[in-house]
Amino acid sequence: MNKIITLQKITQVIKSVHNTGKSIVLVGGCFDILHIGHIKFLEEAKKMGDILFVLLENDSKVRKLKGKNRPYFAQKERAQVLASLSYVDYVILLAEMNKDRDYEQLVMQLKPDIIAVTENDPLLKKKKHQADVAGSRLKTVPFIKTFSSSRLAKILGME
Repeated sequence: MNKIITLQKITQVIKSVHNTGKSIVLVGGCFDILHIGHIKFLEEAKKMGDILFVLLENDSKVRKLKGKNRPYFAQKERAQVLASLSYVDYVILLAEMNKDRDYEQLVMQLKPDIIAVTENDPLLKKKKHQADVAGSRLKTVPFIKTFSSSRLAKILGME
């Protein structure tokens, strides 16, 4: 089974998952330099349901969010790292999505049972709205105090 899928293939995969009656947990992010905070977050998110989908931002969006020297790893490389984790069932490669409505439509298409976020997520209000629109529950994973990807990059002399 290929765990890495594009938006074009998502309808088929989602239909298959919904037909099994299993619950879907949805998370999203950049996951540029995977660290213990990411690992614990994904691990806890998986415990909330049966199938864990990770929405993975594209390189252009990461650059806009994190700065011109980012991402350190291309989207396909980040996807392979995430897909190697046993508790990640699918990684969805996001194309360019610039509007809140784009994300909202995708969440409505996926119809997750749960959207998992960290308690300090800067997009918490937007994700709560997406959950409400899609009929999903928003669940919070406690923040793990650790170095961020940006801080790790500085320590490693990458910035």
